[in-house]
Formats: sequence, structure tokens, C-alpha cells
Amino acid sequence: MMPPLLLSCRLSWTWLVLFLAISPSIFHLCNSHYGDPRAEAKRRQLREEVRGMFYHAYNNYMMYAFPHDELKPLTKTFTDSLSELGNLKLERLPQNYNGSALTLIESLSSLVILGDNTEFERAVIWLSKNLSFDVDARINLFECNIRVLGGLVSAHILATDSANRLVQGSYQNQLLILAKDLGERFLPAFETPTGLPYAWINLKYGVLVNETTETSTSGCGTLILEMGALSRLTGDPRFESAALGALRKLWSMRSSLNLLGTTLNVETGEWIEYSSGIGAGVDSFYEYLVKAHILFGKEEYWRMFQSAYVGVQKYFRHGPWYHEADMRTGEATYWQLTSLQAFWPGLQVLVGDVDAANSSHREFVHVWEKYGVLPERYLLDHQIVHPTEKYYPLRPELAESTFYLYQATKDPWYIEVGESIVKSLNRHTKVRGGFASVRDVTTMQLEDHQHSFFLAETCKYLYLLFDDTFWVEHNYVFTTEGHPLPVLREWHDRLPEAYIPSNWTFIKDDRQASKASSMSLQLCPATILSAWRQAPRIESACHIPDSRMDHRCLTDEDCGVDSTSCRRRSCSTSGYCGSWLFL
Repeated sequence: MMPPLLLSCRLSWTWLVLFLAISPSIFHLCNSHYGDPRAEAKRRQLREEVRGMFYHAYNNYMMYAFPHDELKPLTKTFTDSLSELGNLKLERLPQNYNGSALTLIESLSSLVILGDNTEFERAVIWLSKNLSFDVDARINLFECNIRVLGGLVSAHILATDSANRLVQGSYQNQLLILAKDLGERFLPAFETPTGLPYAWINLKYGVLVNETTETSTSGCGTLILEMGALSRLTGDPRFESAALGALRKLWSMRSSLNLLGTTLNVETGEWIEYSSGIGAGVDSFYEYLVKAHILFGKEEYWRMFQSAYVGVQKYFRHGPWYHEADMRTGEATYWQLTSLQAFWPGLQVLVGDVDAANSSHREFVHVWEKYGVLPERYLLDHQIVHPTEKYYPLRPELAESTFYLYQATKDPWYIEVGESIVKSLNRHTKVRGGFASVRDVTTMQLEDHQHSFFLAETCKYLYLLFDDTFWVEHNYVFTTEGHPLPVLREWHDRLPEAYIPSNWTFIKDDRQASKASSMSLQLCPATILSAWRQAPRIESACHIPDSRMDHRCLTDEDCGVDSTSCRRRSCSTSGYCGSWLFL
């Protein structure tokens, strides 16, 4: 492998999308196992196992729970889980029915990825005729946005793209019409003094009297993809404007360390919980900064993420682990792993920090192997499961990060990890009526609940790990609920053509330097250099250059952030910037 290289301080939309575009193709060259008939046969076998898992879950849902929200696989009954989010009623059904066919909505893009256009068309037509949001229902804005709005917007795009998945004339934008109706019912939630949305809203009557003013960072910062896409599709700017306004306000509330808390008051704009990390309540805020930059091309999103990422690496990271810390001081508060944190390595892959992604991912895999699944909380300081949060609700985050790391490296070890996940799910959670959540990972006692995200995300990412056909010809961003949105030139406010020269780090070579992502050089430099015949410039998410090109300094303020450790560099007594404190 090539020795560590200096990385530049910026990562552009162009090269993020370059990674998305080349990851299924040029990186195939990076590992000798790719093209091995036995390895390919193994991937096909695992792909079919995952296909069987999806349809076991989907068919049991359709048989025992549809058109209610989610399946109870042990008793082969149903739960209207959106009763916690609000009861979305379907037309032409009994008045006391409170389901929303949530699992069907969540399964739409998975059906497309599995190549089942017939079932996709049936589902689209059924939802077009039956789903209505004109109901007296109190819903959670965050959950309804990522699950329902995201599912509808993504399915509309898949129904109208060039693949001709639906019978001509059978689809007249019905899902987009439903999505716009739902988006309009979201808008009253943003009518606060701060522009930060209420966590809960009634679909028929708006914000109720005495509604709670408390929400989470994720609740305010995980709206821009779905609502932004809705604006681009409909030409109505209100949705993206509301989501962007909330995101900007949220960012303005960060501490001097560029950290945010976990919960806040939407009316006063004051923090309630100052401790935070990269897990529950905050996780998708970071995710959406990166993905919004890819999807919409705004440099503003990237600048936010870069600052936030440096803060995370400096104050939350401890070796391969990430603990929680006080946003005001950076002092550690809780030393715990949460299962939602397992998305982080996948996000790091998108920004080119692959070494750090691999390091953290392996620790999550070790915990998975220790228990057979990933517990909701794991106490790092005691190396035990949290005494009250021992459950595993079929979450997708580890499979998601495994998929991204395999796409980046083509290392067959990630296929082995995926195989281990598949075997564990089938061994511990598969029942005759579907797949059940685990109530206690220490005893493998099951819980009678098959969450919709098992079909929307868990099965999807495992399938894509073993078969990237859907991914290979297109650029997609997956929402936090696993719904694909295409990267389209016409959705971009601005496509950067070049960057400020001082922001580039050059590798000296007699030949002309070429633009390349840090992904491409770090992972397979010999292949990339041979293919491109040019020495690339490298980018990094956390690198901030020293103020002077000769690295001279008077104080620590003249020094930047190291590209590999993401630690602040300091000024030595001889007047040069470096990582002197960590030598």
C-alpha cells in the first residue's frame, strides 16, 4: 500500500459523486477475488438467501397484516404502529381502521431493487387508489417524513424513470400527489418563533393546543432530503425552504466546539439536553448534511458537515469507539455504544475517511459476533450490555456500513461479514410468521414485532452487498430510511467547476496532477494510477490546512487540523505547525 498522504481540506460534490459512480466499476479491479467464479457463485447464493428473507417477511405481512402497518410475526397478527406516529387511515375501509399500509410503502423501493416490477406496480396502484392523509391523526414529523414521505417520493421517481417499470398509462403521478398533500400537512409544524418544527402535528388540524415544544436534533435536521426532493419534483419551494430554514437555525445553535446537543425547545431555541454523540437523537443530522450536499450541490451543507465532523472526531472519538460528550465543554459524559451508531462507518466511506470507517466497523462486528446480533446499547467502560436496553429490533445500520465498505474496497471480508449477518438473522429471528425482533440479546428471547425498516433497509442493504446491479449504472443517495433518490444535475443549485488552489494538496510528479477522490487513491492506488496515468489530488473530510504554506506559526491558531488523525495541530517552540502533542 502507498504510505499515508496529505489530504486536502475540501471534498466536492463532483468527487463525492465520482465515488458513487466509480465504486461499483473501477474498484472491481482492486481485489483479485472479484471475478473469481467461486466468489461470484457465493455472492449469488447469498443474494438469493436475502431475496428469500425479504419475501418471507413481505409475504407474511401481506397475508396476516396488510393493509395495517406492521406484522406481529409470532402471533401472525398486525400492529398499527403508526398509532405512535399518528393513525393514517385508508379510504374504503371500516371507520375504526387505523392502519396506513406502512410496510407496503417502505417496501416499494426494495421491490424495485429485487427486480419485482409486477409487485411494485400492484402496490403503486393500490396506494394510489386507497391512501389518504385527510384524517384526524397526531403524527411524529421525523418518523412520518423518513418513512412515508420518503417512501412515496422515492417510489414516484422509480415509477417514472427510464426503466419503464409500470404499464404505460397506468401511473399518473398519484404518489407525487399524495406526497405533496402530506408535505403540505407538515408545513404548520414549522410555524414557530425559531422556524424549528414541532415534533408532533395533527394531519387535519395542524399543531394542537399545548403540544410539546421538545424535539431532537435529528427531528429538526433530518428533513432536507425528502422535503427538498419534493420541492424539486413539484416546483413548490415551500418544503425545501422550511427544512433548510430549520437546518440553518439548528446549526446556529452549535457550541464554540461545533457540537450540538440532543434535545431542544422549538419555541425558545434553547437546548434541553447538552450531552450528545453520533447515536440516537443526533445521528441522521450528520448523515443529511453530507447527503444533501451530494443531492443538491450546496457548498453550505458541506461547510456545516466539515466543521461538525472535526468536532466529532476531536471530542467524541476514543480509538475506534465514539462516546458521548457535553456540547459545551467536550467532556465525556456516557461511554456507550448504541446500535444506531453503526451507520457512522458508512457515512465515513462517503467522505473518504475509509481507515477510520474500517476501524469502527470492525468493533461493531466484534460486538455482533459476541451476542449474535447488535444490542441497542453496550457499555464501553464495562464491556457489557446495558441492563435495560438489551433488545435488537432488526436494525439495518451494520448491514448498511458493510455494504458501503465493500463498495469502497471490494475486500471479501465484508462479504463474510454480510454472510454472518444473514446467518444470525435466520438463526435467531426467523419464525414461521416472518422475522421477529429480539427482546433480550443475552437470552435471544423474541418480541412479536417485525419493523417496517427490516424490509426498507436491512434486507435491501444485504441484497445490495451481494448484488449491486441496481447501483452500478446510476448515482443514488439513500435516505436514512434506505429510500433511493437519484443524483440529478438539474437538482443542483451550482456544480463547482474548480476549487481554490490553496485548498489542494499536490503530490509532486512529473506528470500533470489529476483530480481524484481520496477514496480512489487510498484504496487501490496502483490500479487507479495505472488506469489514469496521472498523480491525483487527494481530499479529506477533516483536514484544515495551516494558515501559511510554509507551516510557520506564531500561535496554535495559525495551525490547522491533521488529515489522518483529525486532531488540531499545534505551534512548536521553534515556530512550526505539527502534531507535537501526540508524538
